Amino acid sequence: MLIRSRCKLLEMCGVSRFGSLGMCPTESVESLENRVLKIGDPVSPVGPILNQWVEEGRELNQPQLQDLIFRLSQSRRFTHALQVSEWMSNERNYDLSPGCIAKQINLISKVHGLEQAERYFRGIPDAKIGFKIYAALLRCYVEHKCLEEAESVMKKIKEFHPVHITSCCNMMLKLYAQMGKYEKLDRLMQVMKEKDICNAYTFMIRLNAYVAAIDVKGMEKLLMQMEADPMATVDWYTYTAAANGYRKARNFEKATAMLKKSEHLARGKTRMLAYESIQTMHATIGNKDEVYRLWNRCISLKKPNNSSYRNMLSSLVKLDDIDGAEKILEEWESTHTNFDARIPNLMISAYCKCGQVDKAEAYIRRLLDGGKELDGRTWDRLACGYHTDNDIEKAVQAMKKAVVTNRAGCNEYRWRPNPFTLVACIKYLKEKGDLDLVLEILKLCVENGHISVTSYDGLVSYVHSEIPDTEPLDLIKGDYQMDENTQLLDREN
Repeated sequence: MLIRSRCKLLEMCGVSRFGSLGMCPTESVESLENRVLKIGDPVSPVGPILNQWVEEGRELNQPQLQDLIFRLSQSRRFTHALQVSEWMSNERNYDLSPGCIAKQINLISKVHGLEQAERYFRGIPDAKIGFKIYAALLRCYVEHKCLEEAESVMKKIKEFHPVHITSCCNMMLKLYAQMGKYEKLDRLMQVMKEKDICNAYTFMIRLNAYVAAIDVKGMEKLLMQMEADPMATVDWYTYTAAANGYRKARNFEKATAMLKKSEHLARGKTRMLAYESIQTMHATIGNKDEVYRLWNRCISLKKPNNSSYRNMLSSLVKLDDIDGAEKILEEWESTHTNFDARIPNLMISAYCKCGQVDKAEAYIRRLLDGGKELDGRTWDRLACGYHTDNDIEKAVQAMKKAVVTNRAGCNEYRWRPNPFTLVACIKYLKEKGDLDLVLEILKLCVENGHISVTSYDGLVSYVHSEIPDTEPLDLIKGDYQMDENTQLLDREN
């Protein structure tokens, strides 16, 4: 729910944000970045914009391009960041340093998946492979929760005796925490303490692991240690994480107290991010007045951007405050020219969740009439609304639009069709005998990366009644990493 990396500078494989990049003409890079960000579709080609920039006689050197890649990555425009990186090497013929190659590995993993990143890694000349590139590969395995592969790469990294080993150890701690391997986590953390290579992030990973396990006693004990240890930075995020732990344990009084502490520590460049994170937590707890108080405080400090509106809308949707959400949406539409499909998607989800599918339909028609380009998630959410409303025929049509509209491969809008609605459509068409349409939808899903080839083969066999007594939902669980907490329409961001 809370992502610490959002409030840290993007560190890909130990490459510093500063150094040569700090010498770039910031104003020029910001101007070019704004041109790219104005593209409504996050997967549209960015090459023509770069070519036009050069044709206008503007300077565009390698440090500027690296800075642009960094900025786009910060904005989660990973597809565009990768396109810039590829343009830098293909069109400008720049020789990529190990640090640039490391960044490209991570971007490929985010945009095209782990298999493509591994293929790119295998093509790197041996002379360039070192700590930074192995660290990038480790990051990929951690993000994709590949434990054995990550441990294998970590062994190679240790052979370099790198100065930045702490960041790699922290990645392994995070992976162990995510996979519930708490014994391995504590063992590695003890080794790090003995070698005196822990940092503030090390302690936060362990704190979040206690939160994930709803181990309140462990969380409280560590929090006390952190408050007494100068090596363990205690900031607004620390107390927001603790609030999340109390929330999970349903101790809302202590959660609210932690949020108060968090708010008092919000300052500097991360203050707005802190307020938005605290606002989200208040919404989850159900503190409606606090949500509006923090929103008013935020807009008094800075004009809200698309991210601010997304956060506020998401908070109001959590509170089932549809009237308030509509007012915020109207305000956004009247003041912002940069269209962000994620904002109307939140409203569409809210309508469908509350059984107001007619409002969702009317809003989508208004967007289309206004020339707005909707993404696959829009139609997927509408399909979920129809499914909840037991109108499977309409759900099928909306689902077909969803899987044909977007590829699944860009991480900033990475998504898969709602599994419950997709399965409902497959079962409905199979029972109806419309095999052509169900196979067409499944083909679109696999071609556009929404489901794996393995899932596709299994579903095709199911449609042809070749595997009796098989539930189609079981065939796609691997793609969704589903568990008992997976919820219909519970995808707001």
